[in-house]
Amino acid sequence: MCQLDNIMAKRDIIHKLAKRHKVDRVFVFGSCARKEETSDSDIDFLMDFGFDSSWIDHLAIQAELEKLFQRKIDVVSKFGLHPYIKDRILREAIEV
Repeated sequence: MCQLDNIMAKRDIIHKLAKRHKVDRVFVFGSCARKEETSDSDIDFLMDFGFDSSWIDHLAIQAELEKLFQRKIDVVSKFGLHPYIKDRILREAIEV
């Protein structure tokens, strides 16, 4: 199963985790969004963290997603995107 399909199948769980960790919106980007992932690929999530979130929320949701998907997860804050890569990431991002 493509990881994007797996992510969408677990959308309700992801939304519950997001709410618990003060995330307003969740996107997937990278090889998973392009459906180019390999069995070794991580999953890249772009998160729109609420203003009341902390770095603890960031680390906690990453750990919970790694447990859920049994693979390495990268979590990137939408507000922390480097200008050099921001446009590319936002173009390919798919909302969960």
